[in-house]
Amino acid sequence: MTKLHLAMAAVAASLALGASAHAQTPEITIGITVSTTGPAAALGIPERNALEFVPKEIGGVPLKTIVLDDGGDPTTATTNARRFVTESKADIIMGSSTTPPTIAVSTVANEAGIPHFGLAPFPISPERAKWSVGMPQPVPIVGKVMYDHMKAKGIKTVGYIGFSDSYGDLWFNDLKNQTGPMGIKVAAEERFARPDTSVTGQVLKLIAANPDAILIGASGTAAALPQSELRDKGYKGLIYQTHGAASMDFIRIAGKAAEGVLMASGPVMYPEGQADTALTKKPGMTLNTAYEAKYGPNSRSQFAGHSYDAFEVLKRVVPVALKTAKPGTPEFREAIRQALMSEKEIPASQGVYNFTEKDRYGLDERSRILLTVKDGKYVLAQ
Repeated sequence: MTKLHLAMAAVAASLALGASAHAQTPEITIGITVSTTGPAAALGIPERNALEFVPKEIGGVPLKTIVLDDGGDPTTATTNARRFVTESKADIIMGSSTTPPTIAVSTVANEAGIPHFGLAPFPISPERAKWSVGMPQPVPIVGKVMYDHMKAKGIKTVGYIGFSDSYGDLWFNDLKNQTGPMGIKVAAEERFARPDTSVTGQVLKLIAANPDAILIGASGTAAALPQSELRDKGYKGLIYQTHGAASMDFIRIAGKAAEGVLMASGPVMYPEGQADTALTKKPGMTLNTAYEAKYGPNSRSQFAGHSYDAFEVLKRVVPVALKTAKPGTPEFREAIRQALMSEKEIPASQGVYNFTEKDRYGLDERSRILLTVKDGKYVLAQ
């Protein structure tokens, strides 16, 4: 064989080996459905924006992310999730931005046997527990920081106004379950729909009940509606908001009515106030520095942390899964599921994750803080 033929054969062999290696380790496909339009856009847009700051590859394997908008509609979210399963052959699914469409996505993911990262609090029932985990703080953990504050302030009665959907149900049920044993009575309950533009009737009924404090079980910019109406109608008591409202948009829309609100939040909203030893400080500072450099000062968001943290978790579990299976296979999806359970103390901006078969949120008290608004800015509540 001539030198030319030998050289050509060497090149061909090298190309073949490269192609073979590429074929052996295909890219990891991640389907993400979030609400970048509609009533939940204030949640979905930061979740989408945060994807600009996540890894493009993990363990030397490229990530292919496919992002679709569901407008906050469970039917559209279901369609998107099914597209990820049938068309994209996704290894992982994330979404959605609010509770009802997240439930829909979880249902599809569990039917298909694909790991699912929920980006909104949602009830992880037994039929959705195998393949779904939740990135936001679970309602009971984040709720307790508010209820403890109520008790410390001598609150005896609390009113509730929340969404007339599963998110509102989660919060109302938790409020009753946790405050009852603490000696705090739920004095009144009112609901409103996410697209509503007025809650005057509900607010007047709440004020008539004269509770010491009011909890608003709403998310996104819609949470500012009852906040503003309560203050406009003269309510002077304490007002608490859930972590579903933790964004600068809330302050922008509520304006002066936001002053003094007590806002449950993940630590990503104020990592500067954390001890240097806190495992959540570094990822929170990293995300906020990058996010605010691009989107402006004080643009940080609780919701950006949810999607960002999903990739912080993947940075730990994907290399483990790659040791036993290849992307694009049922074995790889199962390996991801198993690695989610085996990896412990996974630090992220919103908490330190320790998933188990029974605890699909995997978070503890390190995942919540209590903020208030002073002079138009979030500060730690006393």
